[in-house]
Amino acid sequence: MKKTWIMMTLAAAIAGTVPAMADWTGKGEAGIAVASGNTDTKSANAKIALGNKHDQWEELATLAGNYVRTAGDTTAKRWEVGLQERYNFAPKTFWYGGLRYEEDKFSGFDHQGVVSTGVGHKFIDNDTTHLSGQVGLGYKFYKTIATPLVPADKNSKVVGVAGLDFDQKLSDTTKVFDKASVEVASGNKFFQNEIGLAVKMSDRLALSLAYAVRHNTDPPAGFKKTDTLSTLNLVYEVK
Repeated sequence: MKKTWIMMTLAAAIAGTVPAMADWTGKGEAGIAVASGNTDTKSANAKIALGNKHDQWEELATLAGNYVRTAGDTTAKRWEVGLQERYNFAPKTFWYGGLRYEEDKFSGFDHQGVVSTGVGHKFIDNDTTHLSGQVGLGYKFYKTIATPLVPADKNSKVVGVAGLDFDQKLSDTTKVFDKASVEVASGNKFFQNEIGLAVKMSDRLALSLAYAVRHNTDPPAGFKKTDTLSTLNLVYEVK
């Protein structure tokens, strides 16, 4: 029931933005790889990031997915959605309310999500450099995958959240970026970081090379603590 409610909430939130989509900016990126011979592997990943500003309000939305199939078997399948509403009550300081939800059964979790609120600050915000951070408190819910030896665990807990978002323009066509976030709950910590390089080929097209790390200090039994993902994507930007 909770999972159905979550999906309905996400659908309603996204649907509510449709009338104003002409005012949104953002980018979409995707990459695919196919290998054959000694190893038969097919992989694909995609990401959409949208943003909208009006008066003192700002909306951010992201949707990402990753799929890998090796030797005829699916070995990775994950998707994640994030929504955030911001209110800028000072020139560089804002309040936010947000939601992160993901499904990744290869991590040992059927699903997990966080609803949070807090404050953020834009430490640097100019034409070449952007650095912002945020900290808050939230509610985390999750359900683990049942195994023959361990039943599924469905739980929720209070969680502290924090994040940093950085990008630096190296030239008119090249920039580096780094985005990190952490969720700290009783008995468990979750950290993810993505660092990368983007090179523009035109006003709207770019190539992006990125490396992402996800680390859970207490995953379900039988699952590894750390996952990594390297991507080479074609990026299309809407201004």
